[in-house]
Amino acid sequence: MKRAILFSFSAFLFLSFYTNPTVTIKGVVLDTSGNVLIGASVLEKGTTNGTITDFDGSFSINASNENPTLIVTYTGFVDKEYIAKSGIEEHTIILEEGIQLSEVVVTGYSVNKKKSISYSTVKIEGQSKRKSKTRKRKRSSMNASAATGSTWSRTKEMPPLTNLNTENYNSIEENQFQEATQNPLSTFSIDVDAASYSNMRRYINSGQIPPKDAIRIEELINYFDYDYPQPRDQTPFEIITEVSECPWASQHQLLHIGLQGKKISTDNLPPSNLVFLLDVSGSMNAANKLPLLKESFKLLINQLRKQDKVAIVVYAGAAGQVLPSTSGNQKQTILQALDNLKAGGSTAGGMGIELAYKIALDNFQENGNNRIILATDGDFNVGVSSDAGLVELIEEKRKSGVFLTVLGFGMGNYKDNKMQQLADKGNGNHAYIDNINEAKKTLVREFGGTLFTIAKDVKLQLEFNPNNVQAYRLIGYENRMLNKEDFNNDTKDAGELGAGHTVTALYEIIPKGVDSELLTSVDPLKYQKEPKKKLKKLSNELLTIKLRYKLPKENTSQLLEKVVENSAVKLKTSSENFQFSAAVAEFGLLLRDSPLKGNSNFAQTIRLAKGAKGLDENGYRQEFIQLMKTANSIATKEIVKK
Repeated sequence: MKRAILFSFSAFLFLSFYTNPTVTIKGVVLDTSGNVLIGASVLEKGTTNGTITDFDGSFSINASNENPTLIVTYTGFVDKEYIAKSGIEEHTIILEEGIQLSEVVVTGYSVNKKKSISYSTVKIEGQSKRKSKTRKRKRSSMNASAATGSTWSRTKEMPPLTNLNTENYNSIEENQFQEATQNPLSTFSIDVDAASYSNMRRYINSGQIPPKDAIRIEELINYFDYDYPQPRDQTPFEIITEVSECPWASQHQLLHIGLQGKKISTDNLPPSNLVFLLDVSGSMNAANKLPLLKESFKLLINQLRKQDKVAIVVYAGAAGQVLPSTSGNQKQTILQALDNLKAGGSTAGGMGIELAYKIALDNFQENGNNRIILATDGDFNVGVSSDAGLVELIEEKRKSGVFLTVLGFGMGNYKDNKMQQLADKGNGNHAYIDNINEAKKTLVREFGGTLFTIAKDVKLQLEFNPNNVQAYRLIGYENRMLNKEDFNNDTKDAGELGAGHTVTALYEIIPKGVDSELLTSVDPLKYQKEPKKKLKKLSNELLTIKLRYKLPKENTSQLLEKVVENSAVKLKTSSENFQFSAAVAEFGLLLRDSPLKGNSNFAQTIRLAKGAKGLDENGYRQEFIQLMKTANSIATKEIVKK
């Protein structure tokens, strides 16, 4: 089975690996209704020369002969062989919807396939971005269910098939409602990671609902940029707030908090001292791992300037340096070192980390950006490999002033839990690269935010006014919660904010006087009542936000404070920022089958997201809408199967 998966996946190579191309073939891939298929695989038959369709459904491939046969595949559609005859400026390839996807049965987060069906692509994971218009469903019962916005819940939790999947995710215990009179303070660290989103996309594009612990709602929300104003003064960010109705609980309110990091032109960014720490162990020997890793880092190398420097460290059974620190204008030298890498052996990740930090410190730029970029599937098995051991190692190394970015690759044995901890404790960020478009987003479009920190140890503390707030809950950020005492403790580690990055957090609020079954009654406190005069003075305040941060080279935090008034607007008049972030949160609640999802349903959240798509210059929001439609189809099939 493992060979079958690897063989199938090789048909989805994201880039062209070929020699002596003779002709460029351009075209577009559509469904029978004329809707574009984004992320469809186009492979020249008999070669490993392939590409994927972009946001317009278009592709361009350098073929080895004038009339190549192209194999075009897309999950849920019948594979097609197409002869691209010369002389045609743009080829139009139409795929017919097949039965593969409709025969996937989702139980918990494993996938069972009917034995009578022949599968060619449905088990392939790690696919590139795929978008199309809503596909017509042949079963009227499915249409009826989808039209009413049917909710969905998992009836039986089953572990992944152990012979195929050893991926690890930390368990998430969702934040519960806290009564404002009992617990008026909520404290957490910011999180700019977005790995959970692209990992979720990989699952859905392969016809599966992700494991619920793979869904970190804050990372889904923060995958997207929001239209926040730039900072107006010398602080590195601006705080934006908005209060409106909660889409999945009409009597509740939703508080939207946004942070906008100061944008810095690439030309004005400080010089970089980078160390690429690359996993070349045997577990990386798959098309969606080391080959994709190489092509991803080539994109980053093209962004480097003369003043930037790069060293390359690799690890397998042992660790070693394959490229000394080299100026960014020597791109050919860096690319050649990258191209020469091959996968094999065990995984001595701990030794690699030690060596990478040593090289970073040997070439330390006092006024620059010193960073290690670790790329791996997280499957460490030699030397220091336990979570506790690696965390202790990273915590010690971060004191050096070297930051850590962690890029995850692959499927089947992906160790998300380990990657999360390394990035968190290493003053860095974590992204999951499932395709070359995600690499472009992370390493090109968000170059500054990914690699250049403008504020560290950023943490928020909210104090809710019990006059107006009965109870509240932070949506997501479960692994970023802090004790209230941690807020003023400058030795407590927290999240980092990159240049131009946005951070968004949502609180669900139960206003004073609203009856709710979500709250358990406790006896009123005897000694905590404020004098009536003071309560009256603060009667129109909903809450106060306090924010602490440190500049990258400082050890003392600075404090910002903002009062939020008790003035909620109607959902239909709220901003696109508010509505879209709420739609993403609601989708996360559905994927997690959260007991706090209220009256959430796919139809409702799709409508909300479509109405708030906005300009969407890079197509990320449209892709998200299509992912929700696909997830709805998968969930609807589960209902029909019962």
